[in-house]
Amino acid sequence: MSKESVLWKDRRAAGLQLAERLGPWAQQGLTTTVIGLPRGGVAVAAAVAEQLQLPLASCSVRKLALPTAPEYALGALAGQGVVVWNPTPWGSARLSEGQRRALVDAARPELERRRQRFADPEPGTLRGRRLIVVDDGIATGMTVLAALQALRRCEPAELVLAVPVLDQRLVSQLSPLVDALIAVAIVSGLRAVGDYYDDFSQVSDSMVEQLLQAKKSTAKGGARAIG
Repeated sequence: MSKESVLWKDRRAAGLQLAERLGPWAQQGLTTTVIGLPRGGVAVAAAVAEQLQLPLASCSVRKLALPTAPEYALGALAGQGVVVWNPTPWGSARLSEGQRRALVDAARPELERRRQRFADPEPGTLRGRRLIVVDDGIATGMTVLAALQALRRCEPAELVLAVPVLDQRLVSQLSPLVDALIAVAIVSGLRAVGDYYDDFSQVSDSMVEQLLQAKKSTAKGGARAIG
């Protein structure tokens, strides 16, 4: 992708632009929470929450991949026992049931570590709230799909998916899972989300914690509602 195709300086810039599309949910902190997907999605979500004056929380998800090919998402693991598999020929279709179980068992400790470190809210605290789920972009859709399924089990009043960039082929797959899908850019053949950012540096655990804590320390009302 050429440099002219880059849309955002960094994740914060993408979040600020995304927030412009989410005006109807602004200043609804007593009923609405922005949910960022660690790690990169939290950086975008923090900017969204700041602009809309909404509380911020995380929903940890763990990609399932073979150690020999970590870039290929075979599936994803989320809370509440949610496991999704990539049905494509190069995805999980080539795995036996034993291999699938082994991947899930290996990923579960890391998922739990993230949930604890980032203080993901308990399902009951999200029941009846409007949830705006934010990631930094969606290329394969596995982690977002797992997160949406887990959050839907929390029985929210409304579930919104909001991302800076999304692959066109995933719109029909994700739209039925949410009450609204908001994207700044919907593109064809999205191969790497990082292509759309000038700075797509890895977000560390400590950076995620800082973003979550900074928003929590300044939030009012709605932040206390989710613990």
